Amino acid sequence: MMQTVVEIRNVTHRYKGAGEDSLTGVSLTVKEGETLLLCGASGSGKTSVIRLVNGLIPHYYKGKMTGEVFVEGQEVAKTELHELAGVVGTVFQNPRSQFFSVDTDGEIVFGPENIGLDPGEIRLRKEMIVEQMGIEKLLGRSLFELSGGEKQRIACASVAALLPGIILLDEPSSNLDWEAIEKLHEIIREWKRQGKTIIISEHRLWYLKDIVDRVIYMEGGHIEREWTAEEFGRLSEAETRALQLRPTAVSEHFSAAFQDKVDSNNSVRPDVSDGIELKDFYFSYVHKPYVLWKKKFSAADGDALSLCIPELILPKGKVIGVIGKNGTGKSTFLRCICGLEKDCTGIITVDGKEYKGKRRIGVSYMVMQDVNHQLFTDSVESEVLLSMKEKDAERCHEILDSLGLLEYKDTHPMALSGGQKQRVAIASAVAAGAKLLLFDEPTSGLDHAHMKKVGELLKQLADSGSTVLVSTHDPELLEQCCDYELCIRKGRAAYFRTIA
Repeated sequence: MMQTVVEIRNVTHRYKGAGEDSLTGVSLTVKEGETLLLCGASGSGKTSVIRLVNGLIPHYYKGKMTGEVFVEGQEVAKTELHELAGVVGTVFQNPRSQFFSVDTDGEIVFGPENIGLDPGEIRLRKEMIVEQMGIEKLLGRSLFELSGGEKQRIACASVAALLPGIILLDEPSSNLDWEAIEKLHEIIREWKRQGKTIIISEHRLWYLKDIVDRVIYMEGGHIEREWTAEEFGRLSEAETRALQLRPTAVSEHFSAAFQDKVDSNNSVRPDVSDGIELKDFYFSYVHKPYVLWKKKFSAADGDALSLCIPELILPKGKVIGVIGKNGTGKSTFLRCICGLEKDCTGIITVDGKEYKGKRRIGVSYMVMQDVNHQLFTDSVESEVLLSMKEKDAERCHEILDSLGLLEYKDTHPMALSGGQKQRVAIASAVAAGAKLLLFDEPTSGLDHAHMKKVGELLKQLADSGSTVLVSTHDPELLEQCCDYELCIRKGRAAYFRTIA
């Protein structure tokens, strides 16, 4: 009989300064070697449960808490965080938030070094983890040059090097492409084979259904439903939709697209007679040497180019999903269009008028993946008004209301949650009224309900006359709102096709 390694007894918790409880009367037991999935909407309490188990509540996140939490027999409230480090390991949604080193080797061994292990033991652990996870090619590299998926694998390796019996993952797939998710899937399966106890908080469900033993559905800070893996697998699409959960399966069309298995030679580009024309978009992160003036990039630079799109016509008033692997050039493509990459050549033609260089900024607006880089003012309302050519408070309030943000109009943007910040940036894009709207991973980390709202908004923007380009790893978003899909491979437009 498996022993209980995590026990949460009737816990109610409220974060300091919050107006309501994050958890209400939560009781949960997890057996040794069990893989548990926590699902539910954003704000339902999933992350708070993770923080109970790793001790961040109550040691780091202060507030009011009743009830008890035990991990491997230790009462968490009476156990210091450093004492839990070798027992519980956590992989966070954004791996950058847990990095302490600047290179991959240093990050993998940081944990064992921090708890004072013998250098020989540290080397043995590093060799073992590197071999188990197959990350030999990532050694000796700067963390800053890694893709999102590679950073996540290093984060997993650094946690595994402490040899914890319990591993927690909080939204681990939110910024990953299909290939990186498959590698994450393999890592979790290996941990499961080793007998680790695994608790995963996740919105994406399709890649976990063959791994988990039990599924916990949370709503409003308490546990609402519970299923075995078999019971959860039998839920229909209508049932998961009613629970505001993302699908447990991906259609064949989007599975092929996101695995990059579409033959570009057999993909016919849509016939667009009236659209927004992109011409001579060439860019490289490696600058050409120059003496008196900068040399412009051109098609002649060939493989040295990070972006090479000689010509592309985008249909007006449509939503175009930009897909491709991590690090293949999707974000670079968007940044070049809106003029953020100053060395990029390129001309945008709209209704016969050409925009080049800095003038491209006037016809396009981009919502970045990390929206913290584009929030400047001290209130949500001011942030949206800042994007308007002519200030219109009534229109501003309409936009905020449509995104469920009106009640936060006087709130400082940096005081909002990640999903709320993202919606503020989208509200600013709507207010800008640009002809070409660019979105870089707008549904990263969003639950089903907010993903659906973003999809509806993107369609509304297209219906109002804007052309929308959305870079995404989210097949559900592509299926819901996109009219076309544009695949970028190594900075080139591999194919551009209509979504049937």
